[in-house]
Amino acid sequence: MNMEKIKSAALILAGGTGKRMGGDVPKQYLELCGHPLLYYAIDCFEKSSVTEIVLVVTPGDEEKVRKDIVDRYGFTKVSSVVAGGKERYNSSYNGIRAISDADIVLIHDAARALVTVDVIEHTIKDAYEYGACVAAVPSKDTIKLSDADGFVESTIDRSRAWIIQTPQSFRMPLIKAAYEQAEKEASDKGLSGFFTDDAMVAERYSGQKVKITMGSYENIKVTTPDDLQVAEEILINRKN
Repeated sequence: MNMEKIKSAALILAGGTGKRMGGDVPKQYLELCGHPLLYYAIDCFEKSSVTEIVLVVTPGDEEKVRKDIVDRYGFTKVSSVVAGGKERYNSSYNGIRAISDADIVLIHDAARALVTVDVIEHTIKDAYEYGACVAAVPSKDTIKLSDADGFVESTIDRSRAWIIQTPQSFRMPLIKAAYEQAEKEASDKGLSGFFTDDAMVAERYSGQKVKITMGSYENIKVTTPDDLQVAEEILINRKN
Protein backbone atom coordinates (compact mmCIF):
# COMPACT_ATOMS: atom_id res chain seq x y z
CA MET A 1 0.00 0.00 0.00
CA ASN A 2 1.33 3.42 -0.98
CA MET A 3 0.58 5.50 2.13
CA GLU A 4 1.52 8.69 0.29
CA LYS A 5 -1.58 8.38 -1.89
CA ILE A 6 -3.95 8.24 1.09
CA LYS A 7 -5.34 11.62 2.13
CA SER A 8 -5.74 11.52 5.89
CA ALA A 9 -6.96 14.18 8.28
CA ALA A 10 -6.45 14.27 12.04
CA LEU A 11 -9.14 15.68 14.30
CA ILE A 12 -7.68 16.53 17.72
CA LEU A 13 -10.22 17.03 20.51
CA ALA A 14 -8.84 19.64 22.91
CA GLY A 15 -11.87 20.96 24.77
CA GLY A 16 -13.01 20.43 28.32
CA THR A 17 -12.02 21.91 31.65
CA GLY A 18 -9.91 19.10 33.11
CA LYS A 19 -11.62 19.14 36.52
CA ARG A 20 -9.83 15.98 37.69
CA MET A 21 -6.50 17.70 37.13
CA GLY A 22 -7.37 20.47 39.59
CA GLY A 23 -6.32 24.11 39.30
CA ASP A 24 -7.60 26.83 37.00
CA VAL A 25 -5.74 25.90 33.80
CA PRO A 26 -7.42 23.32 31.52
CA LYS A 27 -5.19 20.27 31.17
CA GLN A 28 -4.62 20.72 27.43
CA TYR A 29 -2.74 23.95 28.22
CA LEU A 30 -0.72 22.67 31.19
CA GLU A 31 3.03 22.70 30.69
CA LEU A 32 4.79 19.39 30.10
CA CYS A 33 8.58 19.57 29.73
CA GLY A 34 8.43 23.17 28.56
CA HIS A 35 5.46 22.98 26.18
CA PRO A 36 1.67 22.92 26.52
CA LEU A 37 0.22 19.40 26.57
CA LEU A 38 -1.66 20.10 23.33
CA TYR A 39 1.62 20.88 21.57
CA TYR A 40 2.80 17.28 21.72
CA ALA A 41 -0.25 15.75 20.06
CA ILE A 42 -0.18 18.32 17.25
CA ASP A 43 3.57 17.88 16.80
CA CYS A 44 3.25 14.12 16.40
CA PHE A 45 0.53 14.38 13.75
CA GLU A 46 2.53 17.13 12.05
CA LYS A 47 5.42 14.65 11.68
CA SER A 48 3.16 11.88 10.35
CA SER A 49 1.75 11.32 6.87
CA VAL A 50 -1.46 13.12 7.87
CA THR A 51 -2.17 15.90 5.38
CA GLU A 52 -4.55 18.04 7.45
CA ILE A 53 -5.14 18.72 11.14
CA VAL A 54 -8.34 20.15 12.64
CA LEU A 55 -8.33 21.27 16.28
CA VAL A 56 -11.58 21.21 18.25
CA VAL A 57 -11.28 23.45 21.30
CA THR A 58 -13.38 24.93 24.08
CA PRO A 59 -15.73 27.58 22.63
CA GLY A 60 -14.03 30.96 22.93
CA ASP A 61 -10.51 29.51 22.85
CA GLU A 62 -10.17 29.42 19.06
CA GLU A 63 -8.01 32.53 18.68
CA LYS A 64 -5.95 31.74 21.77
CA VAL A 65 -5.04 28.30 20.44
CA ARG A 66 -4.34 29.66 16.96
CA LYS A 67 -2.03 32.37 18.31
CA ASP A 68 -0.40 30.72 21.33
CA ILE A 69 0.11 27.23 19.92
CA VAL A 70 -0.41 26.93 16.15
CA ASP A 71 1.32 30.18 15.14
CA ARG A 72 3.85 30.16 17.98
CA TYR A 73 5.22 26.73 17.08
CA GLY A 74 4.81 27.07 13.33
CA PHE A 75 2.48 24.13 12.75
CA THR A 76 1.71 24.09 9.03
CA LYS A 77 -0.83 21.26 8.75
CA VAL A 78 -3.48 22.85 11.00
CA SER A 79 -6.22 23.97 8.62
CA SER A 80 -8.94 24.88 11.14
CA VAL A 81 -9.47 25.60 14.82
CA VAL A 82 -13.16 25.12 15.62
CA ALA A 83 -15.35 25.24 18.71
CA GLY A 84 -16.44 22.04 20.37
CA GLY A 85 -19.99 21.14 21.31
CA LYS A 86 -21.87 20.17 24.44
CA GLU A 87 -21.03 16.46 24.21
CA ARG A 88 -18.01 14.62 22.84
CA TYR A 89 -19.93 13.43 19.80
CA ASN A 90 -20.99 17.03 19.04
CA SER A 91 -17.33 18.08 19.13
CA SER A 92 -16.26 15.23 16.86
CA TYR A 93 -18.99 16.06 14.36
CA ASN A 94 -18.01 19.75 14.38
CA GLY A 95 -14.46 18.71 13.55
CA ILE A 96 -15.50 16.27 10.83
CA ARG A 97 -17.51 18.99 9.09
CA ALA A 98 -14.43 21.25 9.10
CA ILE A 99 -12.24 18.76 7.22
CA SER A 100 -11.68 19.88 3.64
CA ASP A 101 -10.65 16.67 1.89
CA ALA A 102 -9.74 13.27 3.30
CA ASP A 103 -10.03 9.55 2.64
CA ILE A 104 -9.31 8.69 6.27
CA VAL A 105 -10.19 10.60 9.46
CA LEU A 106 -8.23 10.03 12.68
CA ILE A 107 -9.97 11.26 15.85
CA HIS A 108 -7.62 11.79 18.77
CA ASP A 109 -7.80 13.07 22.35
CA ALA A 110 -5.33 15.88 23.02
CA ALA A 111 -4.87 14.42 26.51
CA ARG A 112 -3.06 11.48 24.85
CA ALA A 113 -0.05 13.68 24.23
CA LEU A 114 2.41 10.79 23.96
CA VAL A 115 0.97 9.13 20.87
CA THR A 116 3.63 8.06 18.36
CA VAL A 117 3.94 8.39 14.61
CA ASP A 118 4.11 4.60 14.40
CA VAL A 119 0.69 4.19 16.05
CA ILE A 120 -0.76 6.92 13.82
CA GLU A 121 0.49 5.26 10.63
CA HIS A 122 -0.81 1.85 11.66
CA THR A 123 -4.30 3.21 12.31
CA ILE A 124 -4.33 4.94 8.91
CA LYS A 125 -3.39 1.65 7.25
CA ASP A 126 -5.99 -0.38 9.14
CA ALA A 127 -8.76 2.18 8.63
CA TYR A 128 -8.06 2.16 4.90
CA GLU A 129 -8.08 -1.65 4.79
CA TYR A 130 -10.94 -2.43 7.19
CA GLY A 131 -13.01 0.77 7.22
CA ALA A 132 -12.65 1.51 10.94
CA CYS A 133 -10.11 0.84 13.68
CA VAL A 134 -9.14 1.85 17.21
CA ALA A 135 -5.72 1.95 18.83
CA ALA A 136 -5.71 -0.28 21.91
CA VAL A 137 -3.49 -2.36 24.17
CA PRO A 138 -4.20 -5.73 25.83
CA SER A 139 -5.40 -5.41 29.40
CA LYS A 140 -2.79 -6.41 31.96
CA ASP A 141 -5.42 -6.60 34.69
CA THR A 142 -8.40 -8.81 35.35
CA ILE A 143 -11.59 -6.99 34.34
CA LYS A 144 -14.85 -7.63 36.21
CA LEU A 145 -18.35 -6.34 35.49
CA SER A 146 -20.46 -5.25 38.44
CA ASP A 147 -24.19 -5.23 38.97
CA ALA A 148 -26.13 -2.10 39.91
CA ASP A 149 -25.40 -2.69 43.61
CA GLY A 150 -21.62 -2.90 43.23
CA PHE A 151 -21.23 -6.68 43.38
CA VAL A 152 -19.28 -8.73 40.86
CA GLU A 153 -21.59 -9.97 38.11
CA SER A 154 -19.06 -11.59 35.81
CA THR A 155 -15.37 -11.76 34.91
CA ILE A 156 -14.23 -10.92 31.39
CA ASP A 157 -11.81 -13.25 29.62
CA ARG A 158 -8.60 -11.22 29.92
CA SER A 159 -7.18 -12.67 26.71
CA ARG A 160 -9.93 -10.80 24.84
CA ALA A 161 -9.95 -7.58 26.91
CA TRP A 162 -8.41 -4.45 25.40
CA ILE A 163 -7.86 -0.96 26.79
CA ILE A 164 -9.09 1.43 24.13
CA GLN A 165 -7.04 4.49 23.19
CA THR A 166 -6.96 7.04 20.42
CA PRO A 167 -6.51 7.69 17.57
CA GLN A 168 -9.68 6.03 16.36
CA SER A 169 -9.61 6.06 12.59
CA PHE A 170 -12.26 5.68 9.91
CA ARG A 171 -12.96 6.00 6.22
CA MET A 172 -14.37 9.49 5.84
CA PRO A 173 -17.74 8.61 4.20
CA LEU A 174 -18.39 5.96 6.87
CA ILE A 175 -17.81 8.14 9.94
CA LYS A 176 -19.47 11.22 8.46
CA ALA A 177 -22.65 9.31 7.66
CA ALA A 178 -22.58 7.65 11.09
CA TYR A 179 -22.31 11.02 12.82
CA GLU A 180 -25.15 12.45 10.78
CA GLN A 181 -27.34 9.63 12.07
CA ALA A 182 -26.03 10.06 15.63
CA GLU A 183 -26.86 13.77 15.64
CA LYS A 184 -30.38 13.08 14.38
CA GLU A 185 -31.11 10.31 16.88
CA ALA A 186 -29.57 12.23 19.78
CA SER A 187 -31.76 15.25 19.06
CA ASP A 188 -34.85 13.04 18.71
CA LYS A 189 -34.25 10.76 21.71
CA GLY A 190 -31.94 12.79 23.95
CA LEU A 191 -28.93 10.48 24.04
CA SER A 192 -26.88 12.83 26.23
CA GLY A 193 -23.68 11.15 27.39
CA PHE A 194 -24.47 7.91 25.53
CA PHE A 195 -21.46 7.95 23.19
CA THR A 196 -18.20 7.66 25.13
CA ASP A 197 -15.98 7.28 22.07
CA ASP A 198 -16.14 7.61 18.31
CA ALA A 199 -16.02 3.88 17.68
CA MET A 200 -19.40 3.56 19.43
CA VAL A 201 -20.87 5.87 16.81
CA ALA A 202 -19.41 3.78 13.99
CA GLU A 203 -20.52 0.54 15.63
CA ARG A 204 -24.09 1.75 16.13
CA TYR A 205 -24.75 3.47 12.82
CA SER A 206 -22.44 2.09 10.14
CA GLY A 207 -22.70 -1.65 10.58
CA GLN A 208 -18.92 -1.71 10.14
CA LYS A 209 -16.87 -3.99 12.40
CA VAL A 210 -14.10 -2.01 14.10
CA LYS A 211 -10.58 -3.44 13.86
CA ILE A 212 -8.31 -3.32 16.91
CA THR A 213 -4.90 -1.83 16.09
CA MET A 214 -2.03 -2.27 18.52
CA GLY A 215 -1.40 0.98 20.37
CA SER A 216 1.25 1.72 22.98
CA TYR A 217 1.30 1.47 26.77
CA GLU A 218 3.03 4.87 26.73
CA ASN A 219 0.01 6.40 24.97
CA ILE A 220 -1.55 7.29 28.32
CA LYS A 221 -4.42 9.70 28.85
CA VAL A 222 -3.23 12.60 31.03
CA THR A 223 -6.13 13.19 33.40
CA THR A 224 -4.69 13.66 36.90
CA PRO A 225 -1.53 15.26 38.35
CA ASP A 226 -0.03 11.77 38.72
CA ASP A 227 -0.53 11.19 34.98
CA LEU A 228 1.34 14.41 34.25
CA GLN A 229 4.33 13.15 36.24
CA VAL A 230 4.30 9.82 34.41
CA ALA A 231 4.08 11.61 31.05
CA GLU A 232 7.09 13.74 31.97
CA GLU A 233 9.11 10.64 32.82
CA ILE A 234 8.18 9.02 29.50
CA LEU A 235 9.22 12.13 27.55
CA ILE A 236 12.54 12.37 29.39
CA ASN A 237 13.25 8.68 28.71
CA ARG A 238 12.48 9.16 25.02
CA LYS A 239 15.05 11.93 24.80
CA ASN A 240 17.77 9.89 26.53
